[in-house]
Amino acid sequence: MSQIDLMLDCLKKALKQRGISYARVASHLQLTEASVKRMFSLKQFSVQRIEQVCQLIQLDLVDLLQLMTEQQQRTERLSYEQELQLTEDLTLLLVAVSVLNRWSMQDILDWYKISEHECIQKLAQLDRLKLIELLPANKIRLRVSANFGWLENGPIQRFFQQKIAYEFFNASFNSKAESLLVLNGMLSAQGNAEFQKKLKRLANDFNELNRQDEKLPLAQRNGVSVVLALRDWRFGLFKPLLKSDKR
Repeated sequence: MSQIDLMLDCLKKALKQRGISYARVASHLQLTEASVKRMFSLKQFSVQRIEQVCQLIQLDLVDLLQLMTEQQQRTERLSYEQELQLTEDLTLLLVAVSVLNRWSMQDILDWYKISEHECIQKLAQLDRLKLIELLPANKIRLRVSANFGWLENGPIQRFFQQKIAYEFFNASFNSKAESLLVLNGMLSAQGNAEFQKKLKRLANDFNELNRQDEKLPLAQRNGVSVVLALRDWRFGLFKPLLKSDKR
């Protein structure tokens, strides 16, 4: 990604964090909203235009460059060995999941049987893994990028599949805070690909809501897990009954 691309991505995030719409940007620049959307989409911004948008959100260009530098230093993936390290230490994994959900150290201590000394040790390990930056007074700053994720079929993914799958689905899913949808059908390759795009957009929506709610007190947030899955399961439980030449 080029430097200008990174700068514009940071600018878009700054606008979103401040609740400033493209319409408002367009009014400030004396352009149409469609023109502004096209400029962001095609990344066709002059330095002067960037400075004008920075003025709107009361952000110096130097501050924007600092945000861009911080974004470049954020962790997008852990290595296989690093993920394995998390799965081999349940307390470390617990602390990692907690901080990724924007819990403070005090929140962790309030909710789990972990001593302050042990919690600091685990946070220091996460600092070395570059998941967080452990600040003075044991404050926590996340160092993961917006698109951070676990390795596909890696240790973390397999751990949750093996350890949590049964517990997750062993529920009635009948409360207002729960939902279980099981869809069956037959899709073409094109339809399958299109639905997978929609699932990814839905995942992005979830992540955005998660970021918006992270500013709320912990007492107003409840732990939520979402499983989005799509696979070839044409015959499922009936597969053993298939003729050999149909398998």
